[in-house]
Amino acid sequence: MTISREDSARIYSILDKSGVFSGGSQNDFHDAGENQLAILTHFGLMASSLVLDIGCGCLRGGRWLIPYLNSDCYFGVEPNVEMLEIGKKVVIDSKILRDKKPKFNTNSDFEFDVFGTTFDYFIARSIWTHSSKKQIEKMLDQFVRHSSPSARFLTSYMRPRIPFLDGYKGESWIGKSHESDQPGIARHSLRWIKRACLNRGLKVSSIDEPNLNYGAQIWLLIERTQEDTDL
Repeated sequence: MTISREDSARIYSILDKSGVFSGGSQNDFHDAGENQLAILTHFGLMASSLVLDIGCGCLRGGRWLIPYLNSDCYFGVEPNVEMLEIGKKVVIDSKILRDKKPKFNTNSDFEFDVFGTTFDYFIARSIWTHSSKKQIEKMLDQFVRHSSPSARFLTSYMRPRIPFLDGYKGESWIGKSHESDQPGIARHSLRWIKRACLNRGLKVSSIDEPNLNYGAQIWLLIERTQEDTDL
């Protein structure tokens, strides 16, 4: 399926006039969405893979992923009900929704057991850049519990402005959400992320290749350690 920039511009305009936050500019709507599919396929995504899209929003990434995946393979979590519903009406073609049968849930607690399955890929674009450390740890715990042994978690983050600090110390989500219209960014050090992963038998790699990243955020690849997958 080909997604044109012209169609992206048309959809972005509708969202913008409806007051729906799509995650950035018109170019971001197209390019950041396409980047989500690109990073996943780079790390082995297949049409039969089960994918959990954390904070799927108005389906900027889902617009690319849902047509690519087989039926019943896309799962999205988004607590902003209004944003999600408009995305389902405007961003994704109704025939694709009928044929691909994506599943959605609107819980705001990063509970991934709501779908009753395990996933091969988790993706969180622009989620850790707003999350508290407690919320990140919750996502890591849920990844361990609800993923296949060889599952991969791709998430984007932003480094602290002062390198030797661990970053955001608040305990709540910062930035626009279903509860707030105020912008904001949470930064976390890779050092802290590595510690959080190590405590859960996970390893993390920073994807510093320019052709795989988009904008100021850096992708991270999180997987189980070899010892854990051998159990």
